[in-house]
Amino acid sequence: MIQLPLSKLSNVGTTIFSQMTQLANENEAINLSQGFPDFMPDPELLDHVNHFIQKGFNQYAPLGGMMPLKEEIARKIENSHRAIYHPDSEITVTAGGTQAIFTAIATFVKKDDEVIIFEPAYDCYEPTVELFGGIVKRFEMKAPDYEIDWNTVKDLVSDKTKMIILNNPNNPSGKILKENDLQELIKIVKDTSILILSDEVYENIVFDGKQHLSICQYPELKKRSLLVASFGKLFHVTGWKTGYCAAPKNLTDEFRKVHQFNVFCVNTPIQLALAEYMKNDEHYNHLNAFFQEKRDFLRKGLEGTSFGLLDCEGTYFQALTYDKISDKNDFDFASELTITHKVASVPFSSFYKNKRNDHVIRLCFAKKQETLERAIENLSRL
Repeated sequence: MIQLPLSKLSNVGTTIFSQMTQLANENEAINLSQGFPDFMPDPELLDHVNHFIQKGFNQYAPLGGMMPLKEEIARKIENSHRAIYHPDSEITVTAGGTQAIFTAIATFVKKDDEVIIFEPAYDCYEPTVELFGGIVKRFEMKAPDYEIDWNTVKDLVSDKTKMIILNNPNNPSGKILKENDLQELIKIVKDTSILILSDEVYENIVFDGKQHLSICQYPELKKRSLLVASFGKLFHVTGWKTGYCAAPKNLTDEFRKVHQFNVFCVNTPIQLALAEYMKNDEHYNHLNAFFQEKRDFLRKGLEGTSFGLLDCEGTYFQALTYDKISDKNDFDFASELTITHKVASVPFSSFYKNKRNDHVIRLCFAKKQETLERAIENLSRL
């Protein structure tokens, strides 16, 4: 019998998010594992979608995206970060943030190119790099602070380094990059051809009056960077799979060469609805306060438990330590938590190549008040 070849990602299984969601469903547990809201988006946004569908905008969009949306994206970036991107030639609408990340890596990473990532890392970075023959170099951020030692990062850089991937704010740790981090990065890439892929899908979810520092605010970084963002995170519509990549024209030109053979274009009526909705800045400027209220509610509810609450500076994820409750590894503890206590979480070890176990799990608080109340009640029994 002929043995058929394995795929390029034969060693990759189902994502931890799918695993924990399935386990939650099987055990009728409260799902705080996968990062999606369980509440409806703004009815006004839904009305806009219906309007453009009924008006007949149901066919292919242009390769780079619908111009009204790209203009609103450019306006948002300029207002938020004082950075200019030309809407036609430097912004590309994508089928979510993950597709933008995949396309950016596919465009620029060739065989034996080295790519630096920071763990705990979103799970799509490494397999995509490996899919195109690249070599991943990892810096491990460690609990409880998840800080970056830039001298160690500098040691990872070689003449083969093609790209550095950032995730700011970071999923799952909730940490944000500070001014010193960006200045150290500037020193590292100076006089090199290293590209930066900056995953900023949680840019509008930053707490306690802190500021999100975008890669595009720094001219030395902007000129070599592809900035990725997501409307799913911005407007509670993760299932719409709509995002964008902003980059200088020379990088965008190359990005679109791959984008056109990947998805080519993105949902037309949703693009137009998002453009109309974005005309009111308050539709996204309130997100910091909206999610901080949910974060604070969850943290206050867990203060009297044996869980340890790590800092959450951004994203809609709260990291918890559980070493006072159990000595099990985090995957086994998260499974037990789902099956026995009916709350699904994500173990931090799944964000590390070596399955580093610091006894930390991640909870998503982008949920309705009653969902969080039920989860707190269950977790308080441990």
